[in-house]
Amino acid sequence: MWSSGDAVALREIWKGRVWKARACTVVHDRADHLALVVPRGAPTKIPPGSGIPRDRWELEDGVFTVDALRLTRPGEAHSILLFWDADVFQGWYVNLEQPLRRSAVGFDYLDQELDLYVRPDRTWEYLDEDEFEEAQRLGVIGAEAAAAVRAEAARVLGLIERWEPPFCDGWEHWRPDPAWPIPTLPPEWEIVST
Repeated sequence: MWSSGDAVALREIWKGRVWKARACTVVHDRADHLALVVPRGAPTKIPPGSGIPRDRWELEDGVFTVDALRLTRPGEAHSILLFWDADVFQGWYVNLEQPLRRSAVGFDYLDQELDLYVRPDRTWEYLDEDEFEEAQRLGVIGAEAAAAVRAEAARVLGLIERWEPPFCDGWEHWRPDPAWPIPTLPPEWEIVST
């Protein structure tokens, strides 16, 4: 388990390599819940172009451009990100993904392309449906996995409709410890253990 304030890497892994990496700070790491903050200015490593994994890629340096809190429950096929811009809460972003796994440098997963955006007034919409369809055409997401992603989206929409946690937990009022520095990617962030 990581401690509050630890800097870790949040990585997407594709074909045994890092597809994307972001430096995060651990808010809490418990058996039933993980909270990470990705502050504006945190370093990232991302491939140029489309967000859909491909066979060959190089990573480029970047920085995260908003403040985000990432909430995840072990084994769930989504994370919920809360975004702020200039300290104003913007909404909840439901990232449909393979469940997070622990790594030596933080946490690994793979995005499943389809997302949900929930505004503060509780209205919502799907995002990136075109990328989700393209990932299926390219064979990145198979038919069975695509059906599981749609089922997970429907399950999360039920949480939204009933206004269940984490949407009603008050996380939109949370702010990171001002003493925490901008995290950096840990040494060996690019090494993927098998």
